Amino acid sequence: MKTSFREKLTPTDLIMWSIGGILLALIVIGSWSTLSSGKYSARHWLDFTIFGLAQGSIYALIALGYTMVYGVLRMINFAHSEVFMSGPYTAYFVAAFFHTSGLLDSHPLLSMLVVLLVSMTTSTFVAYLLERIAYRPLRTAPRLVPLITAIGASFFLQYTFRGLYGSGFQAYPVIKPLERHWEILGLRILGFQVVIIVAAAVMMMALYLFVQKTKTGKALRAVSEDKETAALMGIDVDRMISITFIIGGMAAGAAGVLYALMFKQVHFFMGFIPGIKAFTAAVLGGIGNIPGAMLGGIFLGFIESLGPSLFLDGLGIVAPYQLKDAIAFTMLVLVLIFRPTGILGERLAVKKA
Repeated sequence: MKTSFREKLTPTDLIMWSIGGILLALIVIGSWSTLSSGKYSARHWLDFTIFGLAQGSIYALIALGYTMVYGVLRMINFAHSEVFMSGPYTAYFVAAFFHTSGLLDSHPLLSMLVVLLVSMTTSTFVAYLLERIAYRPLRTAPRLVPLITAIGASFFLQYTFRGLYGSGFQAYPVIKPLERHWEILGLRILGFQVVIIVAAAVMMMALYLFVQKTKTGKALRAVSEDKETAALMGIDVDRMISITFIIGGMAAGAAGVLYALMFKQVHFFMGFIPGIKAFTAAVLGGIGNIPGAMLGGIFLGFIESLGPSLFLDGLGIVAPYQLKDAIAFTMLVLVLIFRPTGILGERLAVKKA
């Protein structure tokens, strides 16, 4: 006999849906009040949108590491935020050398390509060592053990880089051509925002095509489906898992340089907040789903950029932009209430949960 919707509904469900309804009502009221007041011009909204797209592209690149590792190993690699930090922090010293020697001004494109390569190489190496040393010996351990190990590895990497490079903030050199406004289709956009958006889009598309179209990508998807069966079919499971961490490290290293171009500083703790945001983006999109991680990152970037002015200003909040992190996690709560599997959902959620 089938149970009705009312019978399935629990007090917890009622509370969660009530919270979700109140939050949605506040969002609607705040947005209506802001838009009707005319406080912000079309130029303001365009600037918010471009900044959100650039920021969301960085979140999406970092989120790919979380979602790929979860898709293959069913674990959350909380040390991925330090993988993200290690690349741009190491590459800072190369960028500083290019700046003092004048190469950054005379050959900005070549200099930044070298900085990007150093960052991606460092993050990839750290991610590979993390998998080989911290996670591979625990492959058959209960799920809680790798999770605790990931948290321990995160602290270890943070304080290792603090000991190597110091605890101070390092100002990333400014690339003058990227600080100017570029005219694109009649729109004035800062150069570094264009570079971030285009570079992130190219890398995300390349990764998606790699996973979907190449032989190695198909092997990765097979390991994600069923490691035991994939091994019986002749796939080297350990190698595929290492490749997963390598790809995540490369994406994190690239995201780190783009982050440094945008926010102009690096430090040993720089991975924590972007890492949490990227994990949130992965959950928003449907963790384990690569397009979902991309969509979740961009969605979160938009919400963080537009939300303070759109939602909170209309509610009379004095300093709305200081609550942008609260808005990001409020969106996560709403998605988890109304669609627990994320925006796109995880294809294998029923089988693998």
